[in-house]
Amino acid sequence: MNTQFDTPNINDNRNYNYTDFSTIERLEYSTIMKMIEKKSTVIDLGCGNGSLLEKLIREKEVIGCGMESSKTGVETCKEKGLHVAEGRIDEPLPFSDNSFDYAICNVTIQMVMYPEVLIQEMKRIAQYQIISFPNFAFYRNRLDMLMYGRMPKSLLFGYQWYSTGHIHQLSIKDFLQLIEVIGELQIIQRYHCQNNSIKKMFEKINPNLFQMIPIYLLKKTKCLKN
Repeated sequence: MNTQFDTPNINDNRNYNYTDFSTIERLEYSTIMKMIEKKSTVIDLGCGNGSLLEKLIREKEVIGCGMESSKTGVETCKEKGLHVAEGRIDEPLPFSDNSFDYAICNVTIQMVMYPEVLIQEMKRIAQYQIISFPNFAFYRNRLDMLMYGRMPKSLLFGYQWYSTGHIHQLSIKDFLQLIEVIGELQIIQRYHCQNNSIKKMFEKINPNLFQMIPIYLLKKTKCLKN
């Protein structure tokens, strides 16, 4: 049968292909960099092509490694000389308790099958957790749903509802509830990526409505014994 779907949709992020772009610079990187102490130990979960990990090693002199499910992502990381293993990040991880100072999951938690397992593992293997995600309750998403009755375009970052790996959309309130359920995690600070002072003001008034990509720094409140 001849349909438009006989050939793969190139605008598809269910399995990222990093072959043609080995380096990217995301807005969150500069904020995350400020949250991490120099020469600390770091694991980047869902590290993609290793751009953030590479930046941390170069500029913060961290001892870092990563995990990534995309084969091309792992290959790209290894070409850079990064220590990155292939595998899922939402299942028991092959690291002992308290192996790292920081565990990072940047704009990836909404793409895993078991986000609660991911956070539990981040808590187990690291003293601090850095988590960012697209906020489903962002006002532009709400307006898109209200006006057009469809999955918000801004939330999907150019993808279609059927060609995205975003399987667990969440809001800031959803995230805070999950953190409370998991327990033994303290929110140290919530960051945002805005440089505009007016937007910053609105984000402080109602973050669940006005923050598009919140970044949380958490700390384990109960230290597990090795």
